Amino acid sequence: MPKLYESRKRILVTGGAGFIGSHLCDRLLTDGHEVVCADNLSTGTLLNIGHLTDNPGFAFLPHDIAEPLHVEVDEIYNLACPASPVHYQSDAVRTVKTAVLGAINVLDLAKRLRVPVLQASTSEVYGDPLVHPQTEDYRGNVNPIGPRACYDEGKRCAETLFFDYHRQHGVAIRIARIFNTYGPRLRHADGRVISNFIVQALGGAPLTIYGDGSQTRSFCFVSDMVEALVRLMALRDDSARPVNLGNPRECTMSELAQVILLETGSPSGVAHLPLPEDDPRQRQPDIRRAGAVLGWAPSIDLEEGIRETVGYFRRHPELDTG
Repeated sequence: MPKLYESRKRILVTGGAGFIGSHLCDRLLTDGHEVVCADNLSTGTLLNIGHLTDNPGFAFLPHDIAEPLHVEVDEIYNLACPASPVHYQSDAVRTVKTAVLGAINVLDLAKRLRVPVLQASTSEVYGDPLVHPQTEDYRGNVNPIGPRACYDEGKRCAETLFFDYHRQHGVAIRIARIFNTYGPRLRHADGRVISNFIVQALGGAPLTIYGDGSQTRSFCFVSDMVEALVRLMALRDDSARPVNLGNPRECTMSELAQVILLETGSPSGVAHLPLPEDDPRQRQPDIRRAGAVLGWAPSIDLEEGIRETVGYFRRHPELDTG
């Protein structure tokens, strides 16, 4: 299919009403493109894209990505899948269908249109890693029958499909392995640690730490993540290697709790609960590949990003956004 425009593109963002997806829609519109946002609003919300409805370059398409879709576009970003444990475990079968059937449907569309397609994969493909930090060559340590498997294995299967379509049909693919991302528009009660801690701190409740608080994560601010996704899509190297995207600064859950307590000025303490099954003990991306092929590194430090995120939650205490 020929380009719809020489420089301006018509771009499909599945899951575009979600957290990262809505920020990506903002960025693509700012860059002068048209955006088709497809979302079934199972975890996304119209609140995230309400400010875009009057933009002539934006179109919202109510659609479940587990069903085939028929649009004419120049690029596809596939971000459609529940990403927090609360949501993806609440209907595990639907999560697998979204990950696997959704991948097939966007790949079939990309094949027909002969356009590039980017898969929002996840650091969860590494499971509870035995290698630290995690490089793209690490094959992971995933429990295929555990409570997180619907997401972990769904995303791993999606990567398999992307590479098979690339090898068998010549589809131009991009694979972004996204590590923990945060910022404005995080859903207030979705089980992600930063949103949970902020809501608890602002409400004066103890911050819930699972386990002893020594497990680690690495947190990337959403604007940094969107920049990386746009650069990855623009890459014209069709070697089709996965790329880790995230902030390599590693912190324990206890350290994160103290950062949030400091930024909120909350008098809350912490409360410890048992560690959930298969919860990864360590998570830190090796982003050397992203630096080499994208010229990218995150620029927002944790304290600055938490400050902006806390400000958003203070301005919107009534919203349960996704």
